[in-house]
Amino acid sequence: MASYSPLRPLPEEGRREIEETAGPASAPATSPSSAARERLASLDVFRGLTVALMIFVDDAGAVLPSIAHSPWNGVRLADFVMPFFLFIVGVSLALVYKRISNPHIATCKATLRSAKLFFIGIFLQGGYFHGVNNLTFGVDIEKIRWLGILQRIAVAYFFTALCEIWFTRKSLVDMKYGPFGRYYIQWVFAVFLSVTYLGLLYGLYVPDWQFEVQQLESSTLFSGNTNEAYKVNCSVRGDLGPACNAAGFIDRYIVGIQHLYKKPVYRNLEECISHKAQESPPVWCHAPFDPEGILSSLMAIVTCITGLHFGHTLIQLEDHWDRINHWLLLSCSLLAFASLFVFIGIPLNKSLYTTSYTLLTSGSAGLVFGGIYLLVDVYGCRHPTIVLEWMGRHSLSIYVLVASNLLFIAIQGVYWAYPENNIINWIISLVHK
Repeated sequence: MASYSPLRPLPEEGRREIEETAGPASAPATSPSSAARERLASLDVFRGLTVALMIFVDDAGAVLPSIAHSPWNGVRLADFVMPFFLFIVGVSLALVYKRISNPHIATCKATLRSAKLFFIGIFLQGGYFHGVNNLTFGVDIEKIRWLGILQRIAVAYFFTALCEIWFTRKSLVDMKYGPFGRYYIQWVFAVFLSVTYLGLLYGLYVPDWQFEVQQLESSTLFSGNTNEAYKVNCSVRGDLGPACNAAGFIDRYIVGIQHLYKKPVYRNLEECISHKAQESPPVWCHAPFDPEGILSSLMAIVTCITGLHFGHTLIQLEDHWDRINHWLLLSCSLLAFASLFVFIGIPLNKSLYTTSYTLLTSGSAGLVFGGIYLLVDVYGCRHPTIVLEWMGRHSLSIYVLVASNLLFIAIQGVYWAYPENNIINWIISLVHK
C-alpha cells in the first residue's frame, strides 16, 4: 500500500469558529498555499460519533440507566463522552500547531479561543437557561455555575496548546531519541500533572464541612426547614467517596459551594435513594458537587495530551500501517496500565477523573480513532459515515442547539393560549401514549 503523506494544518487565518474551539481536522493536499484542501475525515467522523453518543446517552439515559453516567465508581457508556472529546481536541491541536512561526502570537490566539469557549460554557451551563420545562431565564451571579463541560474542554485546550507551542524541542533531542523525542517535555508535564493529582487526591486533609438546602432544592430526602444547614463529618485524608474527597473540598474552598453543580450524579446511589421510612439518607446526598471541578481537570489535560501524541503520529509517520500499529501499541499499553491501577485500588471514577479512568478512556479513544481511521481514511468508506462526518464538522453548533436544549427551548417558547400548549409537549404526549 502506498505511503500517506504527512498531514499539514490549514493556515490559522480563516478557520471557522467550530474548528477553533472543537478542533480542526483539515490538511492541504500538497502545500499550505495550495487551493485544494483535504480534511482528515476520520477525525470529523470520530467527533461526529462522539456528538451522537452524547445526544443518545442524554436522551436515552433516563430510560436505560445502564448507559447513563455511573453514580460514582464504575464506568458506563456515557462516561466515555467527555474523554473522547478531550482526546479529539488533542489530535486536532497537533495539526493546528504543526508549524508555528511566532509562538507569542500563537499563545495569544490559543488564549482567546479558550476564553471564548469558556464563556460560552458559562452561558449555556451557568444556570441562565432554566430548561425545557421552564420558559423563564436568568441567573443569580451569587449562584452561577462557573465550571462545566465546555469550560473543561477550554482549560484542556489552553494547557495542551501551550504544551505544543512551547514544549516541543527541535535539535539534538530528535536525533538522540528518535522521531518522538522532540515531545518528551510534554510527557514530563503529563506525568507531573498526574503525580500532583494523586498527591492532592490522597494526601490533602479534608475537614468537616456544611451546606444549606435552599428552598428551590427541597426534596423528599429531607424534611423540615429547607434552609437548615447540614454538616458533613469528614476529617480524613485519601477518602474517595462522594462526601469527603479532596476534589470536592478544593472546589468548595476555591470556587464556593454555591457555584457548584446542584444535581450531582451520586444522588442516584442506592444509599441516597433506598432508605427505610424511619431513616434519612446521608446528608451529603443532596449537597452540590461539580464533576468538572478543578482537581479532576488536571487529568482531563492529560487525556488531551494523549490525543496530542496521536496527532503527532499522523505528522511523524507517513505510512498508514505504521500509524495504526503505533496507535494500537499505545492504546493497549494504556488499557493495561488502567487494569494495573484498578488492581492496586484506584477505582474507575468519572466524577473524580481518577488515573485509572483516564488511562482506560484514553486507551479506548485511541482504539476507536484507529479503527475509524482504518475504515475511513485507509479503505475510503466515506458514504456510510457521511452523516457522522457532517456532525463532526458542525459539532459545536449541534452541541449548543441540541445538547444544550437551546433549539427545544426556542421551539417551546412559541405556544397557543397557554405555555404548556406547544409543539414539544405535544410530541412528548404522543410518545408517552
